[in-house]
Amino acid sequence: MGHKVKIYEVRKTKKTDEAGGMPLIGDPFPKIKNVKTTQGIIKLPKEYKGKWFVLFSHPADFTPVCTTEFLEFQRHYIDFKLLNCELIGLSVDQVTSHLKWIEWIKENFNIRIEFPVIADNGEIASKLGLIHPAKGTNTVRAVIIVDPEGIIRAMIYYPQELGRNLSEIVRAVEGLRIADDEKVAIPADWPLNRRFGSNVIIPPPQSQEEIIERKQNVEAGEYACIDWWLCHKPWFKKYKTSEWKEL
Repeated sequence: MGHKVKIYEVRKTKKTDEAGGMPLIGDPFPKIKNVKTTQGIIKLPKEYKGKWFVLFSHPADFTPVCTTEFLEFQRHYIDFKLLNCELIGLSVDQVTSHLKWIEWIKENFNIRIEFPVIADNGEIASKLGLIHPAKGTNTVRAVIIVDPEGIIRAMIYYPQELGRNLSEIVRAVEGLRIADDEKVAIPADWPLNRRFGSNVIIPPPQSQEEIIERKQNVEAGEYACIDWWLCHKPWFKKYKTSEWKEL
């Protein structure tokens, strides 16, 4: 049989920090030294080597929607931990502002924010493309998902007036992990897809030989197909996060 093309394989570029422009999906996360956070100075992405991490930016401290988001990020923190994923926030604010806001959240909601928050002077946000020219120094609501190799796997942007859906961010991290581990793809609305449920999608064949092999696999009961190019198989969760408690 010929070489199998991995159509869902991440195209990892060789873009360097000197190449200019904001990073894109498939690019290495830029190497950044002396990152000041509420938990000390770190280096990115080195701090999270061997782990997934989600960097999320918010427009400003002490704002209503951002406060609701921090509460939800903390509530889902255990779900990210179970996925070998860390969280780190960012906004263009002083570290003292972050610390006071975190203190205020604890005093008013009895919730302790456990993940670090970057105190940026605008340099990191600009490098990552998180500041809109028309919005001054306020960072957009962005989510950047980075894999254990330091490769950007997903980027999601929200307007200032719309808070993020944490269930979708957890789903994105989990789906990317499964795609990597099982060499599959994740259907729409997974794991609650109306047609496929929590099943995952098998990449379509790329040759006549693979089509024949696919039909043999179906006959053997390894997975089900609507047609040879649209096949799926069960995936069984190895642990439970809050997203699966009702399943």
